[in-house]
Amino acid sequence: MVNNTPIASGSAARRNTRTTVIRHGVREVLVGGGAPVVVQSMTNTDTADVIGTVIQIKDLARAGSEIVRITVNNPEAAAAVPAIRDQLDKMGIDVPLVGDFHYNGHTLLNDYPDCARALSKYRINPGNVGQGAKRDTQFAQMIEVACKYGKPVRIGVNWGSLDQSLLARIMDENAKRLAPWPASAVMYEALVTSAIENAQRAETLGMPGNQIILSCKVSGVQDLIAVYRELARRCDYPLHLGLTEAGMGSKGIVASTAALSVLLQEGIGDTIRISLTPEPGGDRAREVIVAQEILQTMGMRKFAPMVIACPGCGRTTSTVFQDLANRIQTYLRDQMPVWKKAYPGVEGMNVAVMGCIVNGPGESRHANIGISLPGTGESSAAPVFVDGEKSVTLRGDRIAEEFQAIVLDYVKTHYGNATIAV
Repeated sequence: MVNNTPIASGSAARRNTRTTVIRHGVREVLVGGGAPVVVQSMTNTDTADVIGTVIQIKDLARAGSEIVRITVNNPEAAAAVPAIRDQLDKMGIDVPLVGDFHYNGHTLLNDYPDCARALSKYRINPGNVGQGAKRDTQFAQMIEVACKYGKPVRIGVNWGSLDQSLLARIMDENAKRLAPWPASAVMYEALVTSAIENAQRAETLGMPGNQIILSCKVSGVQDLIAVYRELARRCDYPLHLGLTEAGMGSKGIVASTAALSVLLQEGIGDTIRISLTPEPGGDRAREVIVAQEILQTMGMRKFAPMVIACPGCGRTTSTVFQDLANRIQTYLRDQMPVWKKAYPGVEGMNVAVMGCIVNGPGESRHANIGISLPGTGESSAAPVFVDGEKSVTLRGDRIAEEFQAIVLDYVKTHYGNATIAV
């Protein structure tokens, strides 16, 4: 049946989604069905480089990535996947791995069964599966392997590699309308239709409906919002969110945050990935931290203690508060792999590092622990507040070290049981 209503930008309420379980060993990651939004990332190493890929997966998992996707693009990469999985298991890193397949996925999954078994999920791009008659056959082969090994799939449509035959069909339908849609609406419809039709086809091939996740990635903020609102309206599969090719630095962070925050606020999205272009030699784990901070600042999840810090002004010509805020924020995040096991609940702690007397004492009282550093011309004293009460006043050259010790003592005495040495 032809859909005669163009995709609008109005809000769409999300229906209850099915729950997909992504497993590795005893580790289970729940996606959809009311489960917390899952943070995902992707390596940029050559998957055939086992050591390099294992190191990056370890770093991504340590940063908090709950699922890691890896490229499986040739026989060498497919052959390396079992070794990667084995090395991670030996290191105690049980993060599920997703294989990203394009063009030759049907061949690789059939020719390398150990790869197919080692992966926890397959990502299939319908636009890159094949052309003409081969497309249906090759798509079916990938679904059959997924069913054989009980692996869920993400059917990930991307407007940079859209199925051209489907797009042509949508364009023909549009040409017959009395009032044809604009080109953008036609593109939106092609993306949504591709995702849903391929999911339905996977189900007819034997894939359980609760083993399918969908995504429709674009690189424009308003485009992404419009597409996912419509996708959410027309299906109940779990949805993976991400602004594809978001860009570098602040542009990529701002664009991803702008798009995903709108959708998440409307209840749309079950997993997210922030597709940042890293600086040369930059830290790939940055995309994980940004994803976590989006969810945490929106109040949807808690990953690490948050540092509240003022932006500075003419009253704060010294950089002391900036240095301390950066030091404490880095310290808190670095401690989380240990703290989250030893001190349950610590991820919800708030720490304030303020730069002068204007808002410093008040903001510090609102945090679990806060310090109000002296501004320009103020007395060289830094009062520390613990749960709203003034605790001590720090002075001298070791304020940073002393405040960090106060933070650690608070963590040990207020969260969980101190079962692990720090």
